[in-house]
Amino acid sequence: MYLGLVMSVLKGSVSFFLIVINTLICFVPVMVLALCKCVMPFASVRAVLNVILDRIATLWIGINNLNQRCLGKAVLDVSGEKDFSLNEWYMVTANHQSWVDILILQRLFNRRIPFIKFFLKRELIWVPFIGLAWWALEFPFMKRYSPALLQKRPELKGKDIEITKRACDKFQHFPVAIMNFLEGTRFTTKKHAQQSSQFKHLLMPKAGGLSFALNAMDGKLHQLIDVTIVYPDGIPSFFDYLCGKVSEVKIHARAMPIENTLLGDYQNDAEYRAYFQQWVNELWRQKDQRIERMTKSEKTK
Repeated sequence: MYLGLVMSVLKGSVSFFLIVINTLICFVPVMVLALCKCVMPFASVRAVLNVILDRIATLWIGINNLNQRCLGKAVLDVSGEKDFSLNEWYMVTANHQSWVDILILQRLFNRRIPFIKFFLKRELIWVPFIGLAWWALEFPFMKRYSPALLQKRPELKGKDIEITKRACDKFQHFPVAIMNFLEGTRFTTKKHAQQSSQFKHLLMPKAGGLSFALNAMDGKLHQLIDVTIVYPDGIPSFFDYLCGKVSEVKIHARAMPIENTLLGDYQNDAEYRAYFQQWVNELWRQKDQRIERMTKSEKTK
């Protein structure tokens, strides 16, 4: 028992060390290419450099995935949609329970859809190393204004969308996948109780964030990939996953078209806001039922 625990911690430590080394090695060429972009006045050259940067990031994920397969033991049980394209524009959303979710999504979609990027708060650009890497890879940084500030300065209304649209202009010419965790935070029973969530397995979805992301891309995102993640052994920590304590992860993925009716002014158009909130709540109701079925099927094994 004690030896097994020691070997598990050792395995997790080695896995984490390899991720750090992989990150530092890939960080150097990413920053060199990012600096080249800063001094290059030609849009065509910058576009080529962006493709190379995404390929470095894809290689980084591929090496991390190999690390997980060799040192971890988690088997991905995937159902639903399995045919995706590297030449399509996607919005990806999933239920959020652990930082492991990101590793699972990268294992599932690497080299199957375009490199996944996240809408990030502008303040996160100051995170050491990672913030610079996100900037170099042109993750869209959002500038959000609080309702209180908008009341004081009404001229700022719509500026957040304008800023993010400009950040997303570079995605108009090559396919991209944008990730959005609708719950906005990781699920815990405490948060679930505090929210009095109407869903059994999910926190309440934040429809405004998804609407903001879709509108910032100005209709360029063609499909939404809805991913449902279930951990039969219980929700793991990041280190638990690296230690090989997760034997199986059940995943369901489905793709649906993003219709024009899903685009609109969420802040100022009450009719659109009500429609979009209803659409998101239905999406979440179906996901909640799916988690229930996936959990029950595991218990009957």
